[in-house]
Amino acid sequence: MKYETNACKVEDALSILVGKWKPIILLHLLNHGTQRFNELRKQMPGITQKMLTKQLRELEAEDIVARVVYAEVPPKVEYSITAYGKSLQPILEAMHEWGVNHTRHKEQKHI
Repeated sequence: MKYETNACKVEDALSILVGKWKPIILLHLLNHGTQRFNELRKQMPGITQKMLTKQLRELEAEDIVARVVYAEVPPKVEYSITAYGKSLQPILEAMHEWGVNHTRHKEQKHI
């Protein structure tokens, strides 16, 4: 696989996916479907409310995550992965598999 360095779009893809929490948020939405903010937050105990909001807004701006606000009291907000966002599933699965294999490699090499 050869790509011209100046035409390579890996950097563009990484700018959307990079972040400790973005892949985890996406995997939760892919695996569990539409979720409310607090449901997502409970599944990621180490994330702050501010960081989850920031990451969701960035993913929403890229049309990867959809945000729906229901006009009720108290306000109800739900997040789901968009049809476009679902195209990331094979990439995230490949990253997960690579991570599993890398962990095994490190264990075998005692790194």
